[in-house]
Amino acid sequence: MILRPYQREAVDAVYEFLRTRDDNPCVVIPTAGGKTPVMAMICRDAVQMWNGRVLILAHVRELLEQAAEKLHLVAPDLPVGVYSAGLKRRDLGYAVTIAGIQSVYQRACDVGAADLVIVDEAHLIPPDGEGMYRTFLADMKQINPLARIIGLTATPFRMKSGTICAPDNILNEVCFEVGVRELIVQGYLCPLRTKAGSQRPDYDQLHVRGGEYVAGEVEDLMDAENLVLSACREIVEHTQDRRSVLIFASGVRHGEHICRVLNGRHKVECGFLCGETLPFQRDEALRRFRAGDLKFLCNVNVLTTGFDAPNIDCVALVRPTLSPGLYYQMVGRGFRLHPGKSDCLVLDFGGNVLRHGPVDAIRLADPESNGNGEAPAKECPACHALIAAGYATCPECGHEFPERQRSKHEATAGTEAILSDQVTRTEYEVSEVFYAVHVKRDAPPDAPRTMRVDYRIGFNEYVSEWVCFEHQGYPRQKAEIWWRARSDEPAPGNAEEAVERAQAGTLAPTVAVTVERREGDRFDRVVAYRLGDKPEVAETPSESACPGCGKTERTLQPGKDPHAGQEVCTWCGRWLRWVSKTEYEERMLAEVPF
Repeated sequence: MILRPYQREAVDAVYEFLRTRDDNPCVVIPTAGGKTPVMAMICRDAVQMWNGRVLILAHVRELLEQAAEKLHLVAPDLPVGVYSAGLKRRDLGYAVTIAGIQSVYQRACDVGAADLVIVDEAHLIPPDGEGMYRTFLADMKQINPLARIIGLTATPFRMKSGTICAPDNILNEVCFEVGVRELIVQGYLCPLRTKAGSQRPDYDQLHVRGGEYVAGEVEDLMDAENLVLSACREIVEHTQDRRSVLIFASGVRHGEHICRVLNGRHKVECGFLCGETLPFQRDEALRRFRAGDLKFLCNVNVLTTGFDAPNIDCVALVRPTLSPGLYYQMVGRGFRLHPGKSDCLVLDFGGNVLRHGPVDAIRLADPESNGNGEAPAKECPACHALIAAGYATCPECGHEFPERQRSKHEATAGTEAILSDQVTRTEYEVSEVFYAVHVKRDAPPDAPRTMRVDYRIGFNEYVSEWVCFEHQGYPRQKAEIWWRARSDEPAPGNAEEAVERAQAGTLAPTVAVTVERREGDRFDRVVAYRLGDKPEVAETPSESACPGCGKTERTLQPGKDPHAGQEVCTWCGRWLRWVSKTEYEERMLAEVPF
């Protein structure tokens, strides 16, 4: 199995974290972005290269089956066992054990010591208390105090406590993260379209318990006859050209009601799954749905994680949720690519897009918010498309929104327009900057590479740019200008050298970036910067070894204003230090052969 470039980067980031730190990393890859191949590669390397033992923990049997399948593809000779009551297996003593947390959380001693514990869907680890994951991991630490834990998830946050990584948590820091929008642009995930339902339930009457709507109240609200009839009619109308429609209901009674209306009134077959569905019935329904023999499948809290059906080209959310993670997981069922599938339609009958924002830019609720914030999205009154708040004209039907009435001075600054048809420029504070060598997808081996720069501008939000040191002409000139604004050292000759020097602290810190967003552009553009002070150029002693190749031989060359000369490594050409005018002239005279 050949990993995608970002999967390879994720594996390398985990190894670097484990080598240089003593706490536990987390990898964030979107739903359908391929977390399982990353797990499989880590398992193979841990066993075959380092003679270690690995335990994979997951909470649903579909994830266990996927992990076993991918491990067999990556390393068919790797001894892999499965410990799961649901799969009727209790394999012990294997180099890699894939286990259901429900089956092993009180049996750490039976499972035995593991060097690595990989937790799939790591956002399910509770922040505190005595949950199954915490119980098992505490027991595993008793058996092997040196065991390291690696988390993988698409949603590195919790509804109430925010990020799952913190110094005092089981997982301590995100070591690698790639976003939904980036993978859609690169062609690894399916684009999405969204429409709202025509009926508007009154969510204000719902009470909140534990950060989520009270389940019984939600079902009573959504199971109203007029809402079910309207939702079913619109699902059928909007999916005439769709192949596989996955429906999320608010409860068993509500889901059965939806199926009755679709089967009876609209004469279309709709399957139904819930926690009480018998295993053989569940397997048969999923087999038919994946094969395309069953177009509509309604479920209640069953197919939110671990369910892999690439043919899904419509997701109907007939339930509201306050959980950004659940919202993401439901919509994520439609992310996967499939032949003949150009996009996935999301029908939102629960107000979730308006509540949480576009799925590629989910906004967590601010605990200090008074509820008066601006909605991150809006609904077109003509066609019910759900679009970013910045649109002046609906891109689906052409409806023109009335000009927003503004007070003389807004109380707070406006938020950015996501996918806006108007050019917007917004300045963001930068909390972190990451540098990496970037190879364009499907590019020939001799194609020039770029230095990719990722600016972290918010929680789980990044903006990127690519600096072209290996190109010719204007792109190279722009790269040199970019470098000179940040460093007094000469510009690097290639992307690898640029990344190495940037990571070594050669560049001025980026305090803030201005981002331009325009409809139709593949990427947001970084158009301006606020930079800190340039680092002072260190005078590298002549006798020290080159940090690139370790050799000590140096060559004197003419410098660039205001420096008279420079030293470069004789072996690899790496720039080493500036040389003053006096030293340059003395050494040049000394080298004259007469």
